[in-house]
Amino acid sequence: MIKYILPTLVGLIILYSAIKKVKIYDCFIDGATESIALIKAVFPYVAAVFICIALFKESGLSGHVTKLLSVPLAYLGIPSELTELILLTPLSGNGTLALLEDIIETYGADSYVARCACVISGATETVFYISAVYLSKCKSKKISYAIGIALLSTLIGTTFACFICRFI
Repeated sequence: MIKYILPTLVGLIILYSAIKKVKIYDCFIDGATESIALIKAVFPYVAAVFICIALFKESGLSGHVTKLLSVPLAYLGIPSELTELILLTPLSGNGTLALLEDIIETYGADSYVARCACVISGATETVFYISAVYLSKCKSKKISYAIGIALLSTLIGTTFACFICRFI
């Protein structure tokens, strides 16, 4: 049943467009043309994010920052084993999934640390990647406010996730 949803939706869009006398192919080509301009505008920002992620991990800075932040995060009730996950989550979704897999294998799927890691990785977003994609076309230069609020929201959500996982 589910496999018919997308073809049905496409068929309904084509039918509706035919009724409204919209030139479907021309609209598709216009959208594809605009997407090339969007990719050209967004690519430098996304490339910069990926380069920064690689530098952060390969330079060893990730390990030092993880050690430095584990004590304050433990004070907030976040297990120190999750510090690297919390640092990586705003940067890379794929890196977060790989680290989550490692946490589950190390501590077990039903452990407190693994439950917290699952909730954190499932409920948070890659702030810098999303910022690069969505804010690249934004005229405002106060992007740091949006990123700061997103990171603060992520920290608050992470803290509450660990608090809630204590009782699950």
